[in-house]
Amino acid sequence: MLKNIVKACFLIVGGTLGIFLLPELLTVLNLSDIPLLNNPYMTAIFGAIIFYILTFWAVEYVVNFVKWFEDSLVKAPVTDLLFGSLGLIIGLFVAYLFGIPFNQMEIPIVNTVVPILLTLILGYLGFQVGFKKRDELTNLFPAAGKGRKKGSEEDLEENGVKTLKILDTSVIIDGRIADICQTGFLEGIVVIPQFVLEELQHIADSSDVLKRNRGRRGLDILNRIQKELPVEVQIYEGDFEEIQEVDSKLVKLAKLTNGIVVTNDFNLNKVCDLQSVQVLNINDLANAVKPVVLPGEEMKVQVIKDGKEHNQGIAYLDDGTMIVVEEGRNYIGKYIDVLVTSVLQTSAGRMIFAKPKQLEKAL
Repeated sequence: MLKNIVKACFLIVGGTLGIFLLPELLTVLNLSDIPLLNNPYMTAIFGAIIFYILTFWAVEYVVNFVKWFEDSLVKAPVTDLLFGSLGLIIGLFVAYLFGIPFNQMEIPIVNTVVPILLTLILGYLGFQVGFKKRDELTNLFPAAGKGRKKGSEEDLEENGVKTLKILDTSVIIDGRIADICQTGFLEGIVVIPQFVLEELQHIADSSDVLKRNRGRRGLDILNRIQKELPVEVQIYEGDFEEIQEVDSKLVKLAKLTNGIVVTNDFNLNKVCDLQSVQVLNINDLANAVKPVVLPGEEMKVQVIKDGKEHNQGIAYLDDGTMIVVEEGRNYIGKYIDVLVTSVLQTSAGRMIFAKPKQLEKAL
């Protein structure tokens, strides 16, 4: 369909140029005396034929350009298009006002070239100012601000009604988010940005086997969340072309929608904290529901390997928490009773320091 429309446009342009330009060309070539060629209908036909021949070479390029332009418009948030277009209209209006004095001049170059340059420059500047200042302009128009919270194509709910939980790539691949959604602890709308889906697909198509498996696991988790779990899932189809990093796009989206980023990435967690963006870290949740271990408690563990420091041994709880056993290197492969000396807990995980109970008794 699009190809046929492009071909029709080529025929119309060719016929129009044939009517206006072919007579001048025939005059230059001294062929204006031929009656058949002086007929405007014939010149239109000749121009249309010439441009129709050009379509065999140019139609694919034009169609690809139109599709790229269409995809860019579809992916762009509505407010980006709105304020960009508003800036363009203002820029063109200002260019028209500035161009009136130059149009009245009798200098041939000035009254033709200068208005065109003003239109191009001020139109471009108006669009860029409207596009890049959209965040500030939304604060001036409450209705536009509400529209921006709803996203681009997927009608995201306003924060006052339902809180948006924006998933990042790492938490999707991790998989625990599906179990959390199933328990009902995660309320509100689960938002999956299109650029996160694209990153997952890129990982799933990787030549590296490990990356490919992780990407496919992430896509399976999303499919489970969307089809099997009792949560509302929406796809945010907007994008931020001026931002390259996916993490930065997530932070930007969270700011615009007043949403909450859900992640298990320690570095993204810190970036969100620095930019005053709410964040839910799955590792923090996992640490919060782990059994509380206090200094002085006794537990039985199996030392499985040596630690980094001299005479240290390493053991693990059933939930994966690492226990550093001082003077435990000699007990590798054995079950021993240990006393907890201290507990270190961060967003990256929890680490327990202990020492063998036998040494405590000896002291």
